[in-house]
Amino acid sequence: QDQAMMKTMSGGNCNLNVPAKNSYRMVVLGASRVGKSSIVSRFLNGRFEDQYTPTIEDFHRKVYNIRGDMYQLDILDTSGNHPFPAMRRLSILTGDVFILVFSLDNRESFDEVKRLQKQILEVKSCLKNKTKESADLPMVICGNKNDHSEVYRKVRTDEGENLVSSDENCAYFEVSAKKNTNVDEMFYVLFSMAKLPHEMSPSLHRKISIQYGDTFQQKSFRMRRFKDMGAYGMISPFARRPSVNSDLKYIKSKVLREGQSREREKCTIQ
Repeated sequence: QDQAMMKTMSGGNCNLNVPAKNSYRMVVLGASRVGKSSIVSRFLNGRFEDQYTPTIEDFHRKVYNIRGDMYQLDILDTSGNHPFPAMRRLSILTGDVFILVFSLDNRESFDEVKRLQKQILEVKSCLKNKTKESADLPMVICGNKNDHSEVYRKVRTDEGENLVSSDENCAYFEVSAKKNTNVDEMFYVLFSMAKLPHEMSPSLHRKISIQYGDTFQQKSFRMRRFKDMGAYGMISPFARRPSVNSDLKYIKSKVLREGQSREREKCTIQ
């Protein structure tokens, strides 16, 4: 019950009852100006924004009705500058699936992804030791801007592939958010690794507007004109990021629910 509360708090006006077990958080990490927000934009609305706006931290929520089952995917688009290391660590602790993005024409952004991958594994292993969670940690590493000429490439394909070669829950893709190359395929593989319905991928469900929100989870809705597809998704326009306090309570509840002692070594957020 605590988990359900923590996972579905939104502060929004669209009250959709999604089981806690079907609620997930996707965290997008990487250096500045590598295209994290562009990939998120492709996922949410199929658009690419030419105008660059630095991200502080953006939060999005998408809800799905897939063959009658409700799912919720919260998307945390993080800052490339990481002004608050403790916040980044908290984002990692609360994440269920991860997308690490670098730019193929920027060697430093590739080095940053290597550091992030190591940090995620370290932070999550600390949590797993306390909660006995499964060892699976679905993660995709994306080399963005593969539409640029090979002249500008600073990271070889085999270098990216080497980062994921020893982990069956980690995959490497070279994508172009601008040209929408390999983006759908990347999400399909990520959701498959996470054992989520592949219909959550951008191209495999019908997009529904908020006007259908009240009937979105009703049986009558899936029996009408969308019956033949059986999978549709809707962006929640009112979703707000759960507070830091909510995230901390969520992590604490996961640890305490497993009967772990309060005196045991803690997964420090600092």
